Amino acid sequence: MTTITVPLNTELNEFINEQVKLGKVPNKAELVRAAIIKYKEDTLITELLKAKQEAKEGKLFTGDLDVLAKRF
Repeated sequence: MTTITVPLNTELNEFINEQVKLGKVPNKAELVRAAIIKYKEDTLITELLKAKQEAKEGKLFTGDLDVLAKRF
C-alpha cells in the first residue's frame, strides 16, 4: 500500500476529525479511501453517461478496437 501526504485546510481537517470522533469511520485514512473510491465511481458513471449520450447522437466508432487504438 502506498502512503501519500495531502495538505488540508482547517475546514476539511475538522470535518475528517469529526467523522472519526462520531464513529462514522474508523480512522482518517478510511474516510479518505472512501472519498477516493466514491470519486472514482462517480467518474466512471459520468464517462458511461457521456458514452451513452454520444451513442444516441450517432458518435460511434466502428471496426477493430485494436486497430482503432493504434491510431491514437
